[in-house]
Parts: sequence; C-alpha cells; structure tokens
Amino acid sequence: MESAELVAILQEVRDRVRARHPQTSAPGSVPLADLMPLVHARDAALGKVASIGIVNPRRGGPVNSLIQTWKRLVARVLDWHIREQVVFNRRVMDCFDAAIEALNENNRAITDLAALRLEAEELKDIRRHWAEWRAGWEVKLRETEAHYLRNVGELHAAFQHRVTLMDANFHETARLQHSDFTAALREGMEHTRREFERLIHSELRLIRQRSQLTGPLPNGRGSESAPEPQALATGFDSAAFAERFRGSEDYVKAGQQVYVPYFTGRTRVLDLGCGRGEFLELLRAAGVQARGIDLSVESVARCRAKGLEAEVADLFSFLAAQPEGSLDGIFCAQVVEHLFPERLPELIRLAARSLEPGGVITLETPNPECLAIFATHFYLDPTHTRPVPHPLLVFYLEEFGVGNIEVKRLSPAVDTMPQVSKLPDEFRAAFFDGLDYAVMGRKL
Repeated sequence: MESAELVAILQEVRDRVRARHPQTSAPGSVPLADLMPLVHARDAALGKVASIGIVNPRRGGPVNSLIQTWKRLVARVLDWHIREQVVFNRRVMDCFDAAIEALNENNRAITDLAALRLEAEELKDIRRHWAEWRAGWEVKLRETEAHYLRNVGELHAAFQHRVTLMDANFHETARLQHSDFTAALREGMEHTRREFERLIHSELRLIRQRSQLTGPLPNGRGSESAPEPQALATGFDSAAFAERFRGSEDYVKAGQQVYVPYFTGRTRVLDLGCGRGEFLELLRAAGVQARGIDLSVESVARCRAKGLEAEVADLFSFLAAQPEGSLDGIFCAQVVEHLFPERLPELIRLAARSLEPGGVITLETPNPECLAIFATHFYLDPTHTRPVPHPLLVFYLEEFGVGNIEVKRLSPAVDTMPQVSKLPDEFRAAFFDGLDYAVMGRKL
C-alpha cells in the first residue's frame, strides 16, 4: 500500500515537471537539454530508496509468517548498519533533485535568452526596416517639400496674376465709369446748354416778334387796324403760356400729324385759330396750300416769320365774309372750348357754308368724357369757357349739312397718368380714355 502511494506521488511530481517544462526546445529553434531520462532515473532510484527496509510480502501460512518475522527481525537488527546508507541515498537523491532543478533553471534561462534573441532579431529587423523606411521617408519628404514649394510658387504666381487682373479690371472699370460719368456730364451740360439756347432763342424771337408789331404787317395793315383780341386780353404772355401748357411746337406737330392724310390733295384749306402755325407747317410740308387766321397778333407775326400765310382776324367775321363753297378744307384745333356755348352753332353753320361739297372739316377739342381732363389740362387755360361733348358737336355738324362723320379719341390718359392703368378696362375706357377727341366730316 505504501509503495502504491509512493508511485502515485512520483507520478504527480513527474506530471508537474512535464507540465512545467513540456518543451524540449526554446523559442527560436534553440535546442534545450532533455531532462526526462534523468528524471526517469531519479524516479527509479527513489523507488529503490523507498523499498529499503520493506519486507516482500508472500503467501500466507505458518512458514511465511515465520519468514516474515525473521526478515523483520533482521531488518531491525541491521537498521543501525544501513541507516547511514539510507541517509546517503537520500542525500544523493536530493542532489539529483537539485541538479534537475538547476538544469531546469538553465533551460528556463536559455528559453529567456532565446526570447531575448527573438526580440533582438525583431529589433534588428525593425532597425533595418526603420533604416529603409527612413531613407524612403527622407526621399518622400524631399519630394513632398519640393511639391509643396512648387505648389506654393504656383499659387503665389496665380495669386499675383489674379491680383494683377483684378487691379487691371478695377482700373478699367474706374476708367469706364469715369468715361461714362464724363460722357453723361458732358451730355447733361450739352442738354442744359441746348435748353438755355432754346429758351434764349425763344425769348429773343418773342422780343423780335413784339418789336415787329409796332410797324406795318406784311399785308400792309398796321397794328392799329387789327381787331382787338378780346379773347386773349388776359394780361399775361400768351406765347410763354402756350409753350408751357400746350407744349413745344414739335410736340404739337407730332400730335397733329394724324390729320394730314385727311387734307392731302386739297388746295384751299383754312386753319381757324392757327396759333403758332404748327398745322400750317405740316400742310406745307405735304404740299397742301393753306392759310390761317388767329386773334393773337403775336401768333400771326410768328407764323409770318416762318413764311406761312396767316392774318389777324375774328373767325366769325372772316367766315361770314367768305363766299359760299369757297373752301375745300377747314381745320380747327383747341378753339371751340374757348367759345360761348350759344355761339358754337353759328361757327359750325358758317364753316359748313364756306365748304364746297366734299370739303373736309376737322374739329379738335378736350374730351369731357375723360374725367382726367378736368384734373390736368382743361382748367389750366383761363380762357376756356366749357367743354363740348362730342355728341353735341356731331349733332351741330349734321344739322348744317356735314356727313360721313368720324370721331377719333386722342392722347390716352394712361400715357400722362399711369395710375389709371390699375382701373378695370371697361371703366377706364368709359371714363379715362382719350384726353382729346377730334370730329372729322365731309360737306354733303
């Protein structure tokens, strides 16, 4: 029983040793001393040492009992003799254990050295790779630095180029703006100069015209023989008034251009209230022979200064003195609103009487159906008496033998009053259409 326990203990020790040192070579292919034969020898020796003094068991019986008794007696007698041998054997086994342990420590040291060798090789490999990487890194560093410097140089050149372009563009823009400003300033100064010259010329012309009125008129009649212009005895400069509120001569002629086709081919046209002679100039340019009458001495003098045929006369007296059917065209613009209402039929009758059959008559006047006319132009002229609705004017013409009547609305209110464009179309057409209208007809 004791030997079985001893064998189990030895096996346990052997397993521990094998578990502690299972390898026969250190890492890195470094061979280690194989201690297993020595361990086996030690185990065998321990078995022999353990068997010293043990009596071998035998089969039972008296003889065996006697023999075992004798063996135990002999063992007890020889115990003093073999005691030293047993101690020596145990010390030798202790020496074996110490040697095995020393060899194990040696193997562990060799294993550690092998690990250090692997680490050294790894460090050597790292060092070699580090040297190679460092060389490549330095090359890449130089290339990167060169590339960076090249990019910086290119960016600097591009920046300088862009700055140069921006500076050039700025100077060019400034130059163009200066040129535009200079041109606009020059144009504005030229426009101002022209306006001043036109104003000075207009004033000088008025002065010359007024100075001419003190002498005889081109037709041989003196100013004292002319009828008194009662309608224009207002006490202000009628020429300046017409320039401001009726418009310039070019503006009036542009609006009256629409009537020229109605008088083309005529030879005896009369302009009632010819004013500054705008329509007479249009007819002369179209090759139509025409003359005008007006109560304003200044206006007639102005027409004659232009080479137009005009004279100072009262339109009622002048028409009454004309032979019946002696005219083939009558034009009367912005006149009937100056007459008293009871005299308008008389004017229409005299005009129709003076026309030959087929003769054309055109009457232009402010349009009372356009409410904007009362807010803008009609009451600016203090010589206006009352507006004339076109149905009334058409009625008078038809009463005195004028037919083929056409009504044309002129000068849309929206052109001078953009606010009316927001009104509904039907309402605007009914109450804010043309500021003026014209009635054209032919003597039947």
